This record gives sequence, C-alpha cells and structure tokens, in this order.
Amino acid sequence: MSTNNRKLTPKKIVAELNKYIVGQNAAKRSVAIALRNRWRRQQIKDELQDEIMPNNIIMVGPTGVGKTEIARRLSRLVDAPFIKVEASKFTEVGYVGRDVESMVRELMNSAFNQTRTRMMDKVYNKVYNLALSRVLDALVPEPKYNEIIQSDDYEDRYFRTKEKIRKQLESGKLDDRQVEIPEAPFLGGSLEFLIPPGSGIQEVDFAEIMSQILPSSMDDRKRMKMSVKDAIKYYVETESNRMVSREKIIEAAREAVQNNGIIFIDEIDKIVSKDRQGQVDVSRSGVQRDLLPIVEGSVVPTKYGPIDTSHILFISAGAFHTVKPSDLIPELQGRFPIRVELQSLTQADFERILVEPENSLVKQYQALFAADKCQLTFQKKAIAEIAKYAALANEKMEDIGARRLHTIMNTLLDDYLFEMPSPKLKEVKVTPAMVREKVAAVIESEDLARFIL
Repeated sequence: MSTNNRKLTPKKIVAELNKYIVGQNAAKRSVAIALRNRWRRQQIKDELQDEIMPNNIIMVGPTGVGKTEIARRLSRLVDAPFIKVEASKFTEVGYVGRDVESMVRELMNSAFNQTRTRMMDKVYNKVYNLALSRVLDALVPEPKYNEIIQSDDYEDRYFRTKEKIRKQLESGKLDDRQVEIPEAPFLGGSLEFLIPPGSGIQEVDFAEIMSQILPSSMDDRKRMKMSVKDAIKYYVETESNRMVSREKIIEAAREAVQNNGIIFIDEIDKIVSKDRQGQVDVSRSGVQRDLLPIVEGSVVPTKYGPIDTSHILFISAGAFHTVKPSDLIPELQGRFPIRVELQSLTQADFERILVEPENSLVKQYQALFAADKCQLTFQKKAIAEIAKYAALANEKMEDIGARRLHTIMNTLLDDYLFEMPSPKLKEVKVTPAMVREKVAAVIESEDLARFIL
C-alpha cells in the first residue's frame, strides 16, 4: 500500500464499503482486516516480514448479494494493482484457453500502466513546457548566421517574434496551424503477440527490440507534418517517455504487484467438480492443480521480468449452488484460510439497496430522467412495493439477488424511458398503484415472469 493507504484503517474501509453495499458485514470486515494486514506487514523490518502470508479470502453466497461489488469497490478504494478474473475462463495447461499464469501477467500489465500514468502525471508540467518550446522552435526557426550579420536588429526582431508566437501558442490560437517536426525515435509501445499457454515460450518485449532496430539520429529521421495541437501532444508523449525511464516504471510496478497486488477470482465454484469415474474435466480439477502453486507462491515469468506471487492477496468468490467449498482440493482450501458466507437478500435489504447507496438505482434513474428535463420521484410506499416484488420474483424463480431490482425498475419505467424527451413529460411520480399495475401482472404470470423478470 502507498503512504496514502496508511490512513485506511479497517473501520474506515468498512465505512467506505457501506456507502455502496448494504449488509454483508462479515465479508466487509474480513476484507478490511486483510487489506490492513498488508500495510502492517510492510512496517516489519526484519526477516519476519517475508514469513507473514496474506489472508486469502473465499466468499460464499448466492449471486447478486454483493461479492463482486465488494471487489469492484476495493479496486477503487485502495491504491494498489487490482484485477478481476473469472475462474471459468481458465483451462488446464496444454488445452486451448487461458492458463492461470495469465492472471499474474494481466496484473503486472495493469500495474505497469497504472504506475506509468502516475509517474507521467508528476512530470507533466515540466514536459508540457518543454513540448511548447519544441513546437515554438519549429514555428520560429533560429536565424541563420548570414541572416544575422546582414541586419543589426535581426536577432532582436527574432526574439520579439518568438515571444509573440509563444503567447499565441499558449492561448491555443495556433492549434490548427500546420507545423513540420522531426520524427522521434521509437521509445516503446504495446507490441504484443499471443503465446499459447503451456508452450514454454516466455513473453517478449518487442518494443525494446524495435527501439534497437529503428533509426534514432536526427539525420536518419523523417519529418512529419501535423497540426500544432497534435505536435504538442506528440512531444508531451515522447518527452515523457524520455524523462520517465521504462526501467523505473517496471521496478516500481513489480514492487507494487509483489507486495500490494490483489487478484479477485470470481466463479471459483465453476472449477469444482465431483468424482466422474476417472473422467478428466479440463476446465475444473486441472485448473485447481494449476492454480495451487500461484496462490501458494511461485515465480511467474512476464515480459517485465519474473513476478513472485507469494504476497499477492487472492480473494475468491462463488455461489456454490451445486457444490461446496470443501469440494475444492484440500491444498487449495488451505490457501484460502478466511471463509466468509454472504447472506441472501431480504425485502428489507432491497428497500435499503434502492435508496441508501451513493449509486442507488433510484438515484441513477432520477439522473437519467433529469437528463431529459423530467423529474422522477418515488413515494416511500412505492419503494416498499418494488422491494416486495423483487423478493417475490427471487422466491418464485431463480434467486439472482439485487440484480432483480434492475429488471423490475426497467419494467416499471420502460414506457417513460422510451417516450422521453417529451413536452408532456415534465414530472413522473411513482406510486404503489403504479408499481402494482406495471409489475404485479408479470409476477403473477409465471410464464411472463420467466421471460421478463
């Protein structure tokens, strides 16, 4: 964690999660403690630091109760490399599909881009001024020696002209003017090739290879013609790459991944399989065996160098409808020592979810209506009716948790969303009667509910 995260105590982390997620206090608490323990570990200076393993977590609960939302909010809350992957996308090494090591490579790619952006932001003002100077030199070239000696005041006129052009340049008046600039040397890029999993071929940084092949001297470079605005952007990019070395970015990104990286593995129950009389299931038991060394701690080769996964925090989640967490292979169970069960949502939970979170559905739809100059309001009893029908739909059909609220709200407001904007629609007030009229018939008809809700 960065120094900014030292203020993120477990209580503050839970308070931030409470702004967006209703209930599930046990899961929030476990995640908050795991995150804080990472900062605590880094305050230990002796060799004991390497011995403290992350508190990997497995969250168990039905779909739509907040497992993925907790992970999504964590990624915005902590200043740390974070990715979310779906376990169902992985296959055993040797088969077509993603291998489990790709999650580490993806995390490192994300960390590299995140670190690069942060470092670039720090030097932006300096680089921007340098870019302006480069473009200004292209617009007002230095006078040649023979031109200077032919006129006593030529040099003074040159600097007055240059100052005048600089002011126009800074004000944006010259953005559309065409300027010719020398092409910068190749300083890196995103040249990547797909490498088959299990092939034994490591990722290669082709950008570095190309930088050694392409010409870099001024005489060998071509000249490019572009607008002043584009030329400034071009110089900002090239000078930023020059000022912030790739090696420093990689070093900082690798450190962040190895000590603060978080990988959220969703749908982990999809790689659990019961005995099938010796049949091989390449998308399940084999993936568990491949996943085990990554979670235990191993070195994964990437195009940025080897990454040690020993202290990456793994948070997994699954509904476990047809299987149990205990059906995971014992070794993998042991690498997820913290097990948290999330509860199914009740009607009371739905009422809170509709209005309390900062990104609640009621606030979202009110903002959508306001975009078309229409005021949307909900009576308190109407909120209760929506929650009641959401709970009823989950009870009669498959329980999809809070996602049911999205379909009911869309069914309720679909006609207005289609008609807007309209001079006749300046205000919409949702009443209990309106909810019953729009939703009750669908709920009562199981055939209709199966397709609509």
